[in-house]
Amino acid sequence: MKTAIIFDCEFLCLEGSQRRSWCAAHDPDPVIAQIGAVKLGLDGDFPILGTYKVYVRPVDRFGDHYELDPFFTTLTGITEENLRSEGVSLQDALNGLDRFSDGSRFWSWGKDELNMMAISCYIAGIQPSIPAHRFDNAVKLLLAAGMPIEDLGRTPSNELANYYGVQHPPLRGHDALDDALSLSYTLQHLMKAGHLQPEVFESTRAQE
Repeated sequence: MKTAIIFDCEFLCLEGSQRRSWCAAHDPDPVIAQIGAVKLGLDGDFPILGTYKVYVRPVDRFGDHYELDPFFTTLTGITEENLRSEGVSLQDALNGLDRFSDGSRFWSWGKDELNMMAISCYIAGIQPSIPAHRFDNAVKLLLAAGMPIEDLGRTPSNELANYYGVQHPPLRGHDALDDALSLSYTLQHLMKAGHLQPEVFESTRAQE
């Protein structure tokens, strides 16, 4: 069965970091602390075939552990205990994600791969292990399905399923796996309704 990998990342922030583009003197580098991914079937009933979730121990430019800001913990639910007991290195997390994908293409709401593969790998001093051509922007998929451009800009990934009225189990916003599931349920719904053709996932020109 053809599949697509829908993924999301949570990366370090303080209150207001996004508004400042992470450029204030006290802002952390926007390195990832969690990856969530969903394997979505592109045939039949478009089933969810598996999930992947991993906590990543964030390190600064000197290899030291980044302490989590209370704002980040409140926003994401990620705690220092999660990182101590379940966290792995960025390299191990990316290797696990690549194995989970089994060669399928990656889609995120926006360009999360830039924080994951470019910024985080650069800060950690490791080579990006998944090439850029395997990633794409799921906004293209929603455009192809007819979502109005003005709604695309104001609908975060965790609100997509609700936007389309898709029934789903409870999801926590700003949890990487739950945000990936929100997008996955939406794509599944649109394909079942015939508003999104599976072939769009295979095209590098999905926005047209």
